[in-house]
Amino acid sequence: MATTPTEVSVARGLLDREDLLQLLDRAVTKRVTVISAPPGSGKTSLLRAWADRPTHLRCVAFVSVDRDQQNAQRFWCAVLDAIRSPAGSIDPETQPAATAALDDDQVVDRVLSGLAEQVQPAVLVIDDLHELRSADALAQLAHVLASLPSSARVVLSSRRDPPIRLHQLRLADEVTEIRAADLRFTERETRELLVESAITLSDAGAAALHQRTEGWAAGLRLAVISLSGHPDPERFVAEFSGGDRAVGEYLLAEMLEHQPSEVQRMLLRTSLVDRMNGELADLLAGRSGSEQMLLELEEANAFVVSLDPQRTWFRYHQLLADFLRLELRRTLADEVSDLHRRAARWFADHGDVVEAVRHTLAAGDWPDAARLVAEHSFRWVLDGQSGTIDAVLQAFPEGASADHPDLALAHAASELNHGRLEEAAAQLALAESHVPSAPPARRRRLTVAIASLRLALARRSGQFSEVIEQVNLLEASIADESSEPLAMGSELRAVALLNLGIVETWSRRFDDAERHLSEGAALAQAIGRPYLEVACRAHQVFPTTLVSLATARARGRQAVALAERYGLGDRPILAPALGAVAFWAIWMGAFDEGESALRRAWEVAEPQIDPAAAVLLHMVTGQLHAARGRHQAALEAFAAGAQAQSLLTGVHALATPVVGWLAATQARLRMPDEARETLIGFPAEPGRMGLSFIYNARAVICMVEGDPAGALDVLRDVPDVTPPTGPAFTLVETHLLAGLAHLHLGDRVAAAAAAEAALVAAEPDRLIFPFAMTQAAELLDALPRHETAHGALLADIVDVLRGESAPSTERERGSQREELSPSELRVLRYLPTNLTRPEIARELFVSINTVNTHIRNIYSKLGARDRSSAVQHARELRLVSTARS
Repeated sequence: MATTPTEVSVARGLLDREDLLQLLDRAVTKRVTVISAPPGSGKTSLLRAWADRPTHLRCVAFVSVDRDQQNAQRFWCAVLDAIRSPAGSIDPETQPAATAALDDDQVVDRVLSGLAEQVQPAVLVIDDLHELRSADALAQLAHVLASLPSSARVVLSSRRDPPIRLHQLRLADEVTEIRAADLRFTERETRELLVESAITLSDAGAAALHQRTEGWAAGLRLAVISLSGHPDPERFVAEFSGGDRAVGEYLLAEMLEHQPSEVQRMLLRTSLVDRMNGELADLLAGRSGSEQMLLELEEANAFVVSLDPQRTWFRYHQLLADFLRLELRRTLADEVSDLHRRAARWFADHGDVVEAVRHTLAAGDWPDAARLVAEHSFRWVLDGQSGTIDAVLQAFPEGASADHPDLALAHAASELNHGRLEEAAAQLALAESHVPSAPPARRRRLTVAIASLRLALARRSGQFSEVIEQVNLLEASIADESSEPLAMGSELRAVALLNLGIVETWSRRFDDAERHLSEGAALAQAIGRPYLEVACRAHQVFPTTLVSLATARARGRQAVALAERYGLGDRPILAPALGAVAFWAIWMGAFDEGESALRRAWEVAEPQIDPAAAVLLHMVTGQLHAARGRHQAALEAFAAGAQAQSLLTGVHALATPVVGWLAATQARLRMPDEARETLIGFPAEPGRMGLSFIYNARAVICMVEGDPAGALDVLRDVPDVTPPTGPAFTLVETHLLAGLAHLHLGDRVAAAAAAEAALVAAEPDRLIFPFAMTQAAELLDALPRHETAHGALLADIVDVLRGESAPSTERERGSQREELSPSELRVLRYLPTNLTRPEIARELFVSINTVNTHIRNIYSKLGARDRSSAVQHARELRLVSTARS
């Protein structure tokens, strides 16, 4: 029996694929190996290479089934001859007369005997089994497999799973299967094949060739043949498709011509869609039963791939799809436009607007495609579907937006998503030029859509004052009487609240931002707009008069979790929430957690990130570097934050910290003149906190120049910086700088008092970052441990300054019966020390009876019997430090 010519010609010149040979070595440890893959997958070449390997461990009998073999006796005689002459098959035309005279059962018995009589373990390889059309021969083969001698093995190679029941052998774990996925060339093997064939191709070109062929051996080999001596290999690969003459001839001869006419008709008419199910295939083929055909083609390894576990959606191999589309245009050109229209209607009815637009354009119906965009573009903007907008616009010819305002709006949204603000403004102006001539029903929708995008553009551009103006315009448009659906007004209001709240957040109007963002998030949730909801929640991450730092930190994490639940965890709008998670983690000394969140924030941020959000991310990056003593890296990050701030028309909430820390870092790097230049003329926002950042920076400059007394003079001029509400961010730093100045002047008593004051300010929110940034270890050494009322926090700070991880600040209070009061917490933090109850009373300036009452309450609430168990339980709940006090 001759080997299939096509398989040999395709196989010739392919790599020696050692991994596959080893896979087959492992496979034949089982009684039966089934190799099932499409034509040209390299089945025969693999088997020939494996059979020809020099070995003393097996005897290989190789049989290739003749095309359309229907004679069972001829098949079995060939098998028996191969077993008798394992070095090569004997042509059945010349088989001995004695063999030809045997009946089928006798031949089968001879086959089993021949396998058992081999001196070495025998492996019977039957290639091209799909060509065996004899039901008797297949039934007898099943009997052979069930009765194999213990030392014998059988390898069956076919284009489709053999119609033999193997369930008993599978149940006994005696079947190994090698399929198309195992035979595909990897990208690495594709590169090796090109090298072996002396073809020079770039890495991108090799990757593209692998992607186009999907690792199909025949496709790669045919491409390599064409590439040999080609004057422009890169261009060839870029244009390589199933329309290539050699590939087309192969697919026509080995696949399409083997199919019945009704299957050919279905394949041609469905080839113009990238994916299909039975319903769509029936619509395009103009007949029923397409799903059954697709299932059978997939089972036959006929270059049809199922896309879901239920096998309801299918696609064709890329090269087959290319070839079929070419054949469709060649044989049924007059039907192509109508087929595209059918596909467009079906996809539009099933909510896949991108495919609907693509097929509408392919049918030449440009106005209908523009109408589809008009109906859906605003929804894409609201849902943050930037990829969808880009995909739709790529289908239109360049300059198409000049004739249709909705395309201009979609282009504006796309440019905005990519941070190309000038281009977005130009597209919005183009859309506005169409408003006067639009029908009344369309005019209002255009107007409010333009206003919403202008609002986003103003925010992205840092034009805070213009945002307020655009919000007023949008509110007025929504309030106008109209027949538009109520949902549209709700969507636009949610957009307005989102952008207004973001601007208020970055303008330090946190209470206003809290109100508007909460309302926007609730409205977005009510109308089913998860992207808008996540965008609102991502900016509710700063303390207000009603929201504590701990709550703000928790909100950042909740916003990230919400985005992930909606599948929006990679969207740029999440960057502020991740930045805030990092921000608060760093403030509390959890630098590793902060670094992780910050890295992810930069990963999701767009290349052209909003300048307002950029200020946050750059500042947090600087904080992380400063906390770890990397001052040069901190300087670069703070400088980038200051540059981002300069792009805003309004003062950013974090502008003063960025500038203050930039100047302080310059001073610490022995650049006092540059530090002064940074501070000169900077318009610190009014209020205690803004001024204190500037004063603290000036104090650092004095310290670096060897003037601690001058630093104290500067710090005495700081206004009352005790915040009326919220964390004492700058107050901690101010006390630490004062303490360091006292220490340099030799006044250890004043230094210790300043250190204690810093701990007092830091305690409520565990503000550890200022101690790391100011490198306060020496100052804390001046504070006797037994004299502080904040021993637990002090121990945690010392651990962080030594480079150890900060203890978790998450308080797992599930087992705690009742929250401790602030007074009880103050007493609790003395319990890990050696102070007696009278000594604790003196430290807190309260009576011994008050201390006793608080301790009884602490024991009761923690479920403790004594001081030791109370401390242990408090440590488990993270109420006191886990470090040794």
